[in-house]
Amino acid sequence: MSLASNPPASVVVVLNCGSSSIKFALFDAGTQDPPRQPWWGGKVQGIGSGNASLQAQDGVECSLTLGDAEPYHDALGVIREAIRARLGAVPVRAVTHRVVHGGAHHAAPLRVDAAALAELRGYVPLAPLHQPFALEAMEVLLKQRPDLPQVACFDTAFHHTLPQVEQLLPLPWSAWERGLRRYGFHGLSYEYQSIVLPERHGEPARGRCIVAHLGSGASLCAMQDGRSVATTMGFSALDGLMMGTRCGALDPGALLYLMEIEGLDVHAVGQLLYHQSGLLGVSGRSADPRELLAHEADDPRCAAALALFVRRIVREIGALVAVLGGLDLLVFTAGIGEHQAEVRRRVVAGLGFLGLVLDDEANARNEAVISAPACAVRVAVEPTNEEWVAARQALQLLS
Repeated sequence: MSLASNPPASVVVVLNCGSSSIKFALFDAGTQDPPRQPWWGGKVQGIGSGNASLQAQDGVECSLTLGDAEPYHDALGVIREAIRARLGAVPVRAVTHRVVHGGAHHAAPLRVDAAALAELRGYVPLAPLHQPFALEAMEVLLKQRPDLPQVACFDTAFHHTLPQVEQLLPLPWSAWERGLRRYGFHGLSYEYQSIVLPERHGEPARGRCIVAHLGSGASLCAMQDGRSVATTMGFSALDGLMMGTRCGALDPGALLYLMEIEGLDVHAVGQLLYHQSGLLGVSGRSADPRELLAHEADDPRCAAALALFVRRIVREIGALVAVLGGLDLLVFTAGIGEHQAEVRRRVVAGLGFLGLVLDDEANARNEAVISAPACAVRVAVEPTNEEWVAARQALQLLS
């Protein structure tokens, strides 16, 4: 969409801040329920690498020179100037941030001020890959534009419907009272699915539904009537499925061994679990299933990594089916889920006992429905749209 032909009256800016990249999207702020596709957006990637670039959705791409002292601040400045140039006189109504962790108290979006920022810093140890960078963006904007409304939208919020039995950890009760519990993550993605799946699939989406958010981070969510009733990620984003560089669920005895016998300190264990495990750690080659698929025939470690990745997904889907008491709809989303047909094929093959049968041609084309017509359980592919959910939440909060 071009600015000249159809400019909105105002926009809400969505920021999704990672450690080395910042995605941004601008949505028409004319209503509480904005169009689902952004009016404009893009990303800055390679922050801190010396090879940063800006990519916009209209095809504009350029290399960036970011300072060594504060490259993240510089990247935010690049985004701010790019948005100013694109908008001209169109005002920004608000900036909203995807925030991974909202703790036990935030089941809804939050207006950001200094007090809120201070509280959210307390959750950094629970989401160290993402939380600090979203907070840094908030802090910069609070200093530069204190008049501009900011909203935090939480990945944990969608899972506040989990029953207590799904939140509890088998630790002394005092741990629960201190906030140690299973929170769940990828909530913005799952909230989008809870909205779009009934529109596309009707009754099966309102029944027993499992959504597989498979990307560099990966989790599953069991939904009943569009509400989260169980999920694989827990106290932190390390739990559950094997991921690109994260371990997923792990025997805590292995951590005790690493610390007591091999002498790793807390920092070294954190680096191992967050950055050196998962597909990358097992394969020794890559966190990207595409590369592992290309080499599995001649590299046993690539084959082992893929087999473990699929096995963990199949096993956890089986557990969630038991919680739901059956399955009506299985949905794949996020980067791997949306685009890796072979991974989907292997997962569905492992679930054949549930009556799942794949339409191989539809799967190869990444179609919206990839199960065979006579399949007892519908299998679907649905792109996620976390940015739209964040924009929508912000506009509803500020209305």
